[in-house]
Amino acid sequence: MRELLNTLYVTTDRSYLRLDHETVRLEVEGQSRFQMPLHHLGAIMCFGNILVSPALMARCAEDGRSLVFLSARGEFQARVQGPTSGNVLLRRAQYGAAGAGELGMNIARNMVAGKIRNTRGVLVRCAREATDAAAREKLRTVAGSLAQAVGRLEQAANLDVVRGLEGEAAREYFGCFDAMVRANQEAFQFRGRSRRPPLDRINALLSFLYTLLKNDCVGAAEGVGLDPQVGFLHEMRPGRPALALDLMEELRAVLADRLALTLINRRQIGADDFELRPGGAVYLAEKGRKTVLVAYQERKQEEVEHSLLGQKVLLGLVAHLQARLLARHLRGDTEGYVPFLYR
Repeated sequence: MRELLNTLYVTTDRSYLRLDHETVRLEVEGQSRFQMPLHHLGAIMCFGNILVSPALMARCAEDGRSLVFLSARGEFQARVQGPTSGNVLLRRAQYGAAGAGELGMNIARNMVAGKIRNTRGVLVRCAREATDAAAREKLRTVAGSLAQAVGRLEQAANLDVVRGLEGEAAREYFGCFDAMVRANQEAFQFRGRSRRPPLDRINALLSFLYTLLKNDCVGAAEGVGLDPQVGFLHEMRPGRPALALDLMEELRAVLADRLALTLINRRQIGADDFELRPGGAVYLAEKGRKTVLVAYQERKQEEVEHSLLGQKVLLGLVAHLQARLLARHLRGDTEGYVPFLYR
């Protein structure tokens, strides 16, 4: 349970939230664990099996306070909302910023900058851990190139240039991904990113993790009242959660790629955890999916430093914090959108 950015995040299973005069009280197995004045809170986010009293629901709806329910894995389920509130103004600001305007381009630029810096951090870390000299040099070279890409982002004149720099950085990064694989290299050969379908075991693992992360980011956008279909970096298409794809860019390397490499290099996942299907497609088998799901949930429980907030937070809450920071920027409460930088 955390209180961050005037939002109460409740993650303790079987918690009970109830209204106690002008406060919200949290109880676990009948014992009071936490109490906070309602006027301190702008939103309450409930993860998993959390009970909320009807009186607290009604009070949140009356005050215009967001009360959001998500699954234990962060998938959006429902939002309790009273009469039409400020969310319509937030979404209007979101729709107005989307496109090729300066506001939307600056948001996209900062998201890409966060992505490239976090991606570079993974390369630097893996270069330190590399035992093969050629792999170490390859990773350091690409890390240096990505540092230059961040500098070029500042000079980007339009959204197309921003997208081009993001694509170029991604190609360089995945071009050296095989150098970060230290175990079972024969089974986990990587010849470049492939999707729909994935054509090797690493791509199958990455695609599965990216799907989990995308669902988390959809829940994060929905939770603050943003439209997950309308993004700034990714183009809008029917059925495509463009904003969720935007939010996940800063977290791909941190939450998905590093986890994939850890599972492979520690031999927690092996060749027999995948299915090779006719036509060359490769997917995680049931046993592999279970292993990855458990590891992903454990990874989300790790604490990381959030530089903007100046405190440690659960990695699984970062997408929700970034969505809330984005909403504040769109409402005009902050000057710019600050990406999450992993340390």
